[in-house]
Amino acid sequence: MIQAETILKKHRLRVTQFRVDVVEIFASAGRALSSPDIEEKLKDADRITLYRTLKSFEDKGIIHKAIDGTIVQKYALCEAHCDEHHHHDEHVHFHCESCENTFCLERVFVPKVDLPAGFSVTQTNMIVHGICEKCK
Repeated sequence: MIQAETILKKHRLRVTQFRVDVVEIFASAGRALSSPDIEEKLKDADRITLYRTLKSFEDKGIIHKAIDGTIVQKYALCEAHCDEHHHHDEHVHFHCESCENTFCLERVFVPKVDLPAGFSVTQTNMIVHGICEKCK
């Protein structure tokens, strides 16, 4: 199991019970989570505190946006080597059409896109839609 306190210290964030709880929720989820998903698991969650926590986690490389083609923003735990200067999450996201869950496929990488001269890539996302193993 991921040690929440270790993650927070590694990313130079103050260890608070709220932050520990949020990291643990991500670590145990096995899928990408939205703010409402996290609020549901926290007792007396303050939305502003949660929003600020998610923003600082994203800025520090603890979580990344899990783009899945829906209007609901979801986040997932980053791999261990992400930091505030660069996210190394160039993997595919899988969105289940049955349960609506989104999963990081960390061993399936987004292919490199060769752009014409003068163009530069700032972000590349790849979403695969289908039915997850639990819904099959």
